[in-house]
Amino acid sequence: MKNNIAVITGGASGIGKSLCYRYGRAGYKICIGDIEEPALAKTVAELGKEEISAYSYTLDVSSSSSMENFTQSVLEDVGTPGIVCLNAGVGAGGPIDTTEIKDWEWILAVNLWGVIFGVKNFLPILKEANEGHIVFTSSIAGHLSYPGMGPYNASKHAVLTIAETLYFELEQINSNVGVSALCPGLVRTGILESDRNRQEKYRVPALQQDELGEDRKELIQEIYANSLSPDVVADLVFDAVEAKKFYIFTDNAHHDHMRIRHQRIESG
Repeated sequence: MKNNIAVITGGASGIGKSLCYRYGRAGYKICIGDIEEPALAKTVAELGKEEISAYSYTLDVSSSSSMENFTQSVLEDVGTPGIVCLNAGVGAGGPIDTTEIKDWEWILAVNLWGVIFGVKNFLPILKEANEGHIVFTSSIAGHLSYPGMGPYNASKHAVLTIAETLYFELEQINSNVGVSALCPGLVRTGILESDRNRQEKYRVPALQQDELGEDRKELIQEIYANSLSPDVVADLVFDAVEAKKFYIFTDNAHHDHMRIRHQRIESG
């Protein structure tokens, strides 16, 4: 990339933080946008110890104006990015019929509108430069519809189709801007503690949050504790972008379920 600047939303933790390290070690200047200010400051300080040039910006991806300000600040402070990772995401679970409307609003605001605002602001810049790459963090939940994950599934299916649509649109005009869709399975991140960053307007009463099932949550936390390292995911992303691959899967554990789904679609 001529423009060795990487923009990473949700870069203060999880996959985003690992992407910061991976691109930083490859010589990129890192621009991190995140809503969690203490984690943001900590990540930038840690990157600095490795002599990685990093810039931090408080960003609420669910806010159009916040994304606009973030984009303008990156351009003014650092320059035109070569890599844009639209990675910020949150999660909440439960059956569709008992899921709170505020849970739907929150998850779609961050996971879907955060991506829409990111594309709206950064895509014209990359198209003008006629180079660069956008990585959309979808999920295996963008291909499958596991029970108890309705809002999350919906958001990640939407992100995947946005990425696919953009890929074909750029291909039609012979653009040099690349697109990839990251579809991770289980990865050791802090997504189960997403509520720590839930904006006040999307909060549900504490009692209702407690009723979401602590036993179930503990079981899921145990599963996640033994899942894939985000550093491995960051390596996969880096290599896939270099190879201009669209789909980035972190494992093949869900491929049988995907094949069954496709067979059902084909059989009508």
